[in-house]
Amino acid sequence: MARIVRLLIFIILLAILPFALLIRISVFVHVNYELSAYTCLFIGIGCTTIVLFLYFTLIHGFLTGSIGDYAGIKRRSIIAFLVVFLYGVHALFFFSSSNVKSQDLRVEYLQMHPLLRLSTSTLAYMDRKLILTDAERVPEDYKKMGLPSKRASLHYKQSDGYVYALDLRVNGRSEFRNFLMTGYFRLMGFKTLRHLGTADHLHVSLHNHDLPYAK
Repeated sequence: MARIVRLLIFIILLAILPFALLIRISVFVHVNYELSAYTCLFIGIGCTTIVLFLYFTLIHGFLTGSIGDYAGIKRRSIIAFLVVFLYGVHALFFFSSSNVKSQDLRVEYLQMHPLLRLSTSTLAYMDRKLILTDAERVPEDYKKMGLPSKRASLHYKQSDGYVYALDLRVNGRSEFRNFLMTGYFRLMGFKTLRHLGTADHLHVSLHNHDLPYAK
């Protein structure tokens, strides 16, 4: 029984790995090279497509004893690309209403940097209780919260038109679950801060080349 459980865990981790690589590679390219959001994303899609193609080829080889002919290789390549591409499109533009504090945030979600959207949607697939509590802000929002207005914030729209930060609910969740959530974003290359200001929440931000030390 224990062997079966270990095998299932191994299979699940193998299934998750390509999509984790999609995010991690895209964020790595973004942080280290000043490329556009979708250029970074398509580099990640390309690398992940190769990994998924290798998965399919290994499975095909295990079942048939060969890697197949040119037509089979081409077919697996196309399927791998479509799987990754369609996954990315869904993650970028569709976010469940059950994962936002208010419906207004579904509009703000689309203002977030694509890599933030991709990573948040991916986590929401695994953590159904994930709640996005804040994304885009303007200086007046800080005054409404009784906080000093900030001249520069990653919650503001940046020069490329995207918001580089979001807040996630931690109240009503176990600290172990919050620890895993924090670890996930850090592993994917994002910055995290536990804010105890107006309400306890996890602040997640993406590196911005215009404001390299901002969080």
